[in-house]
Amino acid sequence: MKILSSLNIGENNVERLEKKFDCVEFYMYKDIEQAGDHLEDAEIFVTFGFDTTADLIEKMKKLKWIQCMSTGIDMLPFETLKERNILLTNVTGIHGIPIAEYVMAVILNDRIDGFRLYEQQKNKIWKRKMNFEEVFGKTITILGTGTIGKEIARKAKAFDMKTIGVNTSGKPVDYFDEIFPTCELNKALSQGDFVVDTLPLTHETKKILGKEQFASMKDSAYFINIGRGATVDEGALIEALQNHIIRGAALDVFEKEPLPQDSPLWTMKNVSITPHISGLSNMYMNRAVPIFEHNLKTYIEGKEDYINKVDLNKEY
Repeated sequence: MKILSSLNIGENNVERLEKKFDCVEFYMYKDIEQAGDHLEDAEIFVTFGFDTTADLIEKMKKLKWIQCMSTGIDMLPFETLKERNILLTNVTGIHGIPIAEYVMAVILNDRIDGFRLYEQQKNKIWKRKMNFEEVFGKTITILGTGTIGKEIARKAKAFDMKTIGVNTSGKPVDYFDEIFPTCELNKALSQGDFVVDTLPLTHETKKILGKEQFASMKDSAYFINIGRGATVDEGALIEALQNHIIRGAALDVFEKEPLPQDSPLWTMKNVSITPHISGLSNMYMNRAVPIFEHNLKTYIEGKEDYINKVDLNKEY
């Protein structure tokens, strides 16, 4: 059995896996370009997903399972996976802590107007007159109440914020004061001082936030997207920001990545941009590799208790 990896999972992890699974041949590379010689023989492919095209899968004649070491899988060629009946698993559940920390960092930076203070520091300006507003008592509306949304809500409660969640069913979830079903999305949006999008990209969530949704928000609302860029109608978001329909936005994901140089988002004073890094941390592989290790044991033993097995029809 041969496993091909197009990402670096760390030497210590590789050594442990090789000792534990001595029936497996591991071919671990840092990118897909280095892995060319072993494409045809690989039965299992470990990847972040960005390099996994339909053409690549066609070259992998013996491929039976893809372990995607990211949560986002919307870039994968699902039709090809279905045709070949390839097992797909991912690492959903590992991003809660780093992304929740990112969101709270954004909120607290907004709380002290951190970017303006840094500009004052660079220009040696001593100005103490600032319109600071506490996050105490503010409302955070979180779209998606899974691992990430729930961890954001837990941290927000530590700052005495009111937490509102939106999910498909409207069923209660820990750390949320109130939950709205997706059919009442606009009602939930209207209450948020901060609105956080944690949604995956599916047929149901594509451009779920458009002109009507931004109009439903408070004009003082601050929008944070750490979910998927295409869950937002980017044109409607730009219009809402330009016309001050909402106060501002912190964006880590975009419809097209890298964000095109000609996007007006780059130069907007009420927008903060980061290059899809909210889920990264020094603990990433410490959380991802055990999922792969469990799934590899399951695969070898012919069992079905996979962690995060993806439904190829639902694409999540």
